[in-house]
Amino acid sequence: MSRPRIVIVGAGFAGYRTARTLSRLTRHQADITLLNPTDYFLYLPLLPQVAAGILEPRRVSVSLSGTLPHVRLVLGEADGIDLDGHTVHYTGPEGEEGTLPFDRLVLAAGSVNKLLPIPGVAEHAHGFRGLPEALYLRDHVTRQVELAAAADDRAECAARCTFVVVGAGYTGTEVAAHGAMYTDAQVRKHPMRTGMRPRWMLLDVAPRVMPEMDERLSRTAERVLRQRGVDVRMGTSVKEATHDGVVLTDGTTVDTRTLVWCVGVRPDPLVESLGLPMERGRLLVDPHLQVPGRPELFACGDVAAVPDLNQPGQYTPMTAQHAWRHGKVCAQNVAASLGIGERRAYRHREMGFVVDLGGAKAAANPLGLPMSGPAAGAVTRGYHLAAMPGNRVRVAADWLLDAVLPRQAVQLGLVRSWSVPLESSSPEVARVPGSPKRPGKDAGPAGQRPDGEEAGTQPGGEPAKGRPGDEPARNHPGGEPARNHPGGEPAKGQPGGGPAKGRPGGEPAKEQPGGEPAKNQPGGEPAKNQPGGEPAGSRSHGGRPKGGQSGSPRASGKPRRAVEAAGPPPARGGSGKPGRAPRASGAGSAGKRPTAPSGPSRSAGPPTDPGPQPPANQPPSGPDIAPGPVRRTDGRAVEGDS
Repeated sequence: MSRPRIVIVGAGFAGYRTARTLSRLTRHQADITLLNPTDYFLYLPLLPQVAAGILEPRRVSVSLSGTLPHVRLVLGEADGIDLDGHTVHYTGPEGEEGTLPFDRLVLAAGSVNKLLPIPGVAEHAHGFRGLPEALYLRDHVTRQVELAAAADDRAECAARCTFVVVGAGYTGTEVAAHGAMYTDAQVRKHPMRTGMRPRWMLLDVAPRVMPEMDERLSRTAERVLRQRGVDVRMGTSVKEATHDGVVLTDGTTVDTRTLVWCVGVRPDPLVESLGLPMERGRLLVDPHLQVPGRPELFACGDVAAVPDLNQPGQYTPMTAQHAWRHGKVCAQNVAASLGIGERRAYRHREMGFVVDLGGAKAAANPLGLPMSGPAAGAVTRGYHLAAMPGNRVRVAADWLLDAVLPRQAVQLGLVRSWSVPLESSSPEVARVPGSPKRPGKDAGPAGQRPDGEEAGTQPGGEPAKGRPGDEPARNHPGGEPARNHPGGEPAKGQPGGGPAKGRPGGEPAKEQPGGEPAKNQPGGEPAKNQPGGEPAGSRSHGGRPKGGQSGSPRASGKPRRAVEAAGPPPARGGSGKPGRAPRASGAGSAGKRPTAPSGPSRSAGPPTDPGPQPPANQPPSGPDIAPGPVRRTDGRAVEGDS
């Protein structure tokens, strides 16, 4: 008899705990498969410390394969569930599709950023739900402080060093508290204009900070924020977001380049497609975390509306504490449905909350005892070390180093603005050019193209200039490089750029690496003696350079143009197949000679003789024969001549 198949969708707090507990309970009596977009479990409560430069990203990322050795890990995102057919359809990270059969299914897909119908927010704000968003925020804040310190205009300096956080809950409060400390440390090395300093604003329509927590914790957190200069405005939110600032509900306008959206979360939209009873976007389950009428289906974490037995008529809130404990009970009940152990209902009593405010400051109420100051800080960090399923020593070491050494405030530029849109079904995965589009999940916010590139941006995914949370405007220090400069946007006809005008099949322009074969070469051979086989493109019919110049970009006085290190963006109008790079017409594959385009050329100018013989002083053409040096008319050797 075959072993039962258990599929777990999601590896957050609930999914990870379910997989780990099931692996221990079943003892190889069941096949456990974990479907997740990433190969790590993210410890979300420490994410603000990643954005503030205290912890490295891998410290809060626990390897799934390393800590779940008896669980099969499948990388991908579930985009369809057939309950009657007992299958889960998913899309892999490279666009491949697959199906997972199951006998028991556990839905623990987690949550995504909560959106509100506020004009401009989806286009100009960024959330804080995954590692890519935390890394982007750290780079962006670092860059804005550096640009503000170098700005000549006082208004521009003030706008760049103003940071607006919307949502004074658990996450938003910690982001503002850690962010204020981070920027204050930066300006010690990059002094601002006289009388100016970084300004952080924390907005919320609630009457107090962290309204869902104990009022004493709220007062402690607000006191620490105001001591650090954070502008806390309760009863106020964003009315409209524009490309250079935000308009608040009280009518004031704040010039800023940074808008962090921490309003809240909503369940993953995957559960909406099941057609089962819901409660405010969450799947209704019984106290055993089982869906009524579906004995094979369990749900836990943020996607499940679990009855709170301690408060009849209420459901457990969407917190990490409940999700972690959901996972354990869910695993026990799944095992019980297979004849291993007994079922149990979920019942949990609150043990208190901890809020890390940076440095030695924190707010905590363990077992209902309110604490603040260094004692609360020690309790908070001790709790996190005990709750983490791995990397405890590394996290403690980073905390120790941060206490004795200054932080490294550098921007790596690994995550761009368009890679972390606010409206995303997978905030834990950074969007990349050419990534496969999933039907119904990657629609993107208004003003954004399906591949994640914002409308009005440049090829390669450069964000529009001057938007809050986006890359700085062109030609600003540290901002987007100007066109045709090294490291800048690829010009038309360059590798990774747009097709050259008037060329058949969008052939690259002449004199560029990998460009059109030089004219009058037999069989479309590239011109000889160019670095890397660059075509000459400037030779006359005898093979001599025009005007005494070689085909080398340096020799001709033109700057060498570079493409972005991230690689070429997907070509517009390409095949559209996910996971495949479109092939440019007329360009040869790697290691092969470029072939001349068939048929008459569309470019302006008379047609050329298809194949004259090489000059007498050159050896016969061929791919394995080294050509002789090209001579300049002024007597100097061309760069690269032997």
